[in-house]
Amino acid sequence: MFTSNPFAALSVSISPTIMQTYIVVMVILVVAGTLYDIVHKKSAKYFFDNWRNARKKGTQDVGAGEMVSLAVQTAVMDGLTSAEFCSAKRRIAHLLSMYGFVAYVVATVIMVFGYPTPATPTPAILPQLWTIGGLLVCVGGCWFWFFIRVDVAAEGHSRFRIMRADLFILSMLASVTLGLIWAYLQAAGSPWTSVFLGAYLIASTVLFGSLPWSKFSHMFFKPAAAFQKRVEEADGSRSNLPAPADKPEVFGSTGQLPRHY
Repeated sequence: MFTSNPFAALSVSISPTIMQTYIVVMVILVVAGTLYDIVHKKSAKYFFDNWRNARKKGTQDVGAGEMVSLAVQTAVMDGLTSAEFCSAKRRIAHLLSMYGFVAYVVATVIMVFGYPTPATPTPAILPQLWTIGGLLVCVGGCWFWFFIRVDVAAEGHSRFRIMRADLFILSMLASVTLGLIWAYLQAAGSPWTSVFLGAYLIASTVLFGSLPWSKFSHMFFKPAAAFQKRVEEADGSRSNLPAPADKPEVFGSTGQLPRHY
């Protein structure tokens, strides 16, 4: 399982063209879902209107060089390292899930399109990257779902309480987990392989097809919002907020986590 391409083995029963077409359809669903989300929620219109208003209220000009510097800071701090999370546990869980999912998806695409059959031997690093990426998603996602979620950690709700906002994390966990189980069962020659393959495809379709109703699209909007925030801090507009005040004196302990139950 760790050194064999599960999709090449699947090509014995399912044509590589069908697998490749499925991935293309998922990409189309992501693009279409993002565009629908932009139009339906008018997020792009809000973003650009807010950008223009902020520039009018700015107290100093931001040059092209500083813009590039702010873009790099956004990419590194908010994108690559998720520095906006104050909680170290939340940040680590997010990074595990994010990098694991990226590795998992990239390895999937390369194996399906580049090495679709056993006739083209797959480099061992690709299935290893696919498996490790999937495991990172499972670790980071389950850690967040069962122990870090604010309504569980701070408000005492059940770990199994499900809301529409949970669609993304649950469908991602289901897709990756079922994919790993399917790959293991296929490598072991289990009769349950087809069952888990079907469940894997259903969960993956829900993940990529439910974008307008899940948090999937936030990965596209979040960097833009983070960049805009940095620009507003640099030009002095600050989203119409006052400048930071001096840090107040602290009495007692501030190291306690909120527990409102």
